[in-house]
Amino acid sequence: MAVHPIDYRYGSEEMRRIWDEENKLQKLLDVEAALARAHAKVGNIPEESARVISERANTAWVKLGRVKEIEAEIHHDIMAIVKALSEVCGEHGKYVHLGATSNDIIDTANALLIKESLAIVEKDLKELRSILKRLAREHKYTVCIGRTHGQHAVPTTYGMKFAIWLDEIQRHIDRMEELKERVLVGQMSGAVGTMASFGEKGLEIQRLVMEDLGLKPARISNQIIQRDVYAELMMVLALIASTLDKMALEIRNLQRTEILEISEPFGKKQVGSSTMPHKRNPIRSEKVSGLARILYSNVFPALLNNPLWHERDLTNSSVERVILPESFVLLDEMLKSMKKVLAGLEFFPENIRRNLYMTNNLIMAEPLMLKLTERGMGRQEAHELVRGLAMKAFEENRDLIEVARENEDVKKFLSENDFESLKPENYVGMAPRIVDNVIAWIEEKEKKEGL
Repeated sequence: MAVHPIDYRYGSEEMRRIWDEENKLQKLLDVEAALARAHAKVGNIPEESARVISERANTAWVKLGRVKEIEAEIHHDIMAIVKALSEVCGEHGKYVHLGATSNDIIDTANALLIKESLAIVEKDLKELRSILKRLAREHKYTVCIGRTHGQHAVPTTYGMKFAIWLDEIQRHIDRMEELKERVLVGQMSGAVGTMASFGEKGLEIQRLVMEDLGLKPARISNQIIQRDVYAELMMVLALIASTLDKMALEIRNLQRTEILEISEPFGKKQVGSSTMPHKRNPIRSEKVSGLARILYSNVFPALLNNPLWHERDLTNSSVERVILPESFVLLDEMLKSMKKVLAGLEFFPENIRRNLYMTNNLIMAEPLMLKLTERGMGRQEAHELVRGLAMKAFEENRDLIEVARENEDVKKFLSENDFESLKPENYVGMAPRIVDNVIAWIEEKEKKEGL
């Protein structure tokens, strides 16, 4: 019976399959098989034994039910796997797990699971990057109001919004590449990490196992891969979640009834409320923001897992059984949800324009001030003059430019052409070029990736 929503509600089948019991068992068996092959290569065990162990180190031979049956008796998960594998290998079973300690198998198998999971996350990030690149290009001239402190500030463009997110997603892709160097690491170092159980061939055995599995060998360990590595992984996953949360929050705000400049897609048969038939709620974006909170919270236990008693204790183990699959499956859900939202994003141009002009050109106070300084008025004097005009326009509910036109001090410096030029659409600065620069940089990155 499924209990946790990651079992039935969140994440793709592809991501959930990575962390299901069968695949986790298979990865542990893969490590045991690689260890047997390494022993054979250095002459520690017969090649025939390594061949039999390798052939039977799979869930077709080693049944999950049998492993659980043994674990219920001996209360040790890895030894249960060792016994179950040994059973199906007959006389060759005596060579299973030779010289290894449990975390040699667990941590190396975890690296294999993380490798598969990061490949999915990276693929989703690159697809999200493509969607954002398209949106940035299509909307680099879509002028809208910029907001600071929740208040109308000065004009910006939707291209800028999307390019900001695009730039950030690329940083996450870069982080993923850097992270893989440190996190896709395994070990075969025995109790407390000295390799004493492997003798003088310890370093060679570790190298051969990791080469076989496509991982890097740890430079040093003390029975476990150091958990600063896992903490970094969780922080990167949480950082990606924070970007998705940022995007979702902005979409939710811009979808407010009073603003309604953009909206996440709403299906023809979609129901917004069980009692209010008119509702069009941003449920995908809200889900993204909600799930982000869990990924944030999983960073803290990952940090607590780094300091352990002496060479190791077991306090990290139960935590990692929860936070690793949970974080990957939930991030997978968030990424796929945000791809759907952005790919089908709806725009309401009339509302974008309405909000741009909502404040009767109060948003043109800065360009008005700068125009006065350009024409010879001192900057501080111009600021105080325009501040007074803005307060007057606000109190009288009038257009700032019209109020400025009536002011004698302003008229000494500005012509009618100057007044006519003071339009929100004319005050987006270098925004289109900035967007173009971001897109060009992204396309260079894509070329280097061989896309």
